[in-house]
Amino acid sequence: MKRNLLFLATAVTLLLFSCSKDETLQDIEENIPKGTATINASSTQQYIRGFGGASIRGWIPDLTSYERQKAFDPNNGMGLSVLRVRVSPTPSEWIKEKPTIDAAKQYGASVIATAWSAPAWMKDNNNLVGGKLKSGNYSSFANHLKNFCTEVGGVDAISPWNEPDWECGYESMHNSAYEIASFIRNYGANCGAPVMGPESLNMNESLTTTVVNNAGSNLKYVCGHIYGKTPYYHNWGKEVWMTEHITDNSANSGNDWASAMETATEIHNCMNVGWSMWVHWYLRRSYSLIDENSNVTKRGYVVTQFAKFIRPGSNKISCTANPSSGVYTTAYKKGSKIVVVAINTNSGSVYQGFNLTGATVSGFDRYRTTSSSNLAHDSFNVSGSYYGITLPGNSITTLVSR
Repeated sequence: MKRNLLFLATAVTLLLFSCSKDETLQDIEENIPKGTATINASSTQQYIRGFGGASIRGWIPDLTSYERQKAFDPNNGMGLSVLRVRVSPTPSEWIKEKPTIDAAKQYGASVIATAWSAPAWMKDNNNLVGGKLKSGNYSSFANHLKNFCTEVGGVDAISPWNEPDWECGYESMHNSAYEIASFIRNYGANCGAPVMGPESLNMNESLTTTVVNNAGSNLKYVCGHIYGKTPYYHNWGKEVWMTEHITDNSANSGNDWASAMETATEIHNCMNVGWSMWVHWYLRRSYSLIDENSNVTKRGYVVTQFAKFIRPGSNKISCTANPSSGVYTTAYKKGSKIVVVAINTNSGSVYQGFNLTGATVSGFDRYRTTSSSNLAHDSFNVSGSYYGITLPGNSITTLVSR
């Protein structure tokens, strides 16, 4: 008995020593430490389209050639994999979208387009602000969207309405859920690209469900924004995309580190409820991913921790979402590559264990962003299914298997 107790005490001492030194650990499957994030690479979840931002050229200056490369290049840039653009109600403006669209495509990004309003003459108030698309002009509006797609060389998805449930003083259009569904059901096939919708202000569950249930097969993707909304799970039977948001639920509306950490947690939440895409509002702005001086911001580096390493074609895999207090983890797989993202919202460092099943890896490249570092890189080896690392306080860490 004494010998058994001595053996157990020695094993615990070695475990704690290894943790403090941030070294890899052998897995003792029957005694995995409490608080371990369990990852099952055999349990495949939603397809990942990607992470990105909006370039609304008609309202602010377009991205420069340098900023396009910095935003979308997966090797020498942020690796953003989604670009969102506006369908201007003025057709002569469309061709000006092409340089940024072409650059995003060149780097493998998806391009999605949103119409804030149909041309004024198609609406019941003959105005770009407010009003409704008249049913007698549904065919004309579908043709308008199709012509946009042709002019810019094609997009991956198009949204006929932006925030139809939000009354505002700028370009907008406020048809009901049944009217939106009717347009998509009868004219969605004529819009020049797969249709996404209804893109409500706060992923309104009732409005979205009504559109999904009545739009038929022409609605290819469900999308919406999350202003004032916590991401949630709903099985609409289609990919769900979060196509616009900027942190607005605290004083952290700039590009301080607290704001960046809120963005990290928001992306985690979107992925954890089964959504396939996350898109920030303006891609370039003082509070955005790239600032007005073409520099990647702290928020931009946080998004890079996802976008650069979780490439289109990946799937989320089963992973403990909140393995310990203040720590949030998700995991992804593409082919044999495993990517793990761990967010530590605690002010102090935390030792976090992981137990990976369904895949075998020999080690990881590690990238960490904190308030004082950006994508700091090192690597470590693993032996067996269990490993552990130290997460710095208020940080985001991405592990890429090798």
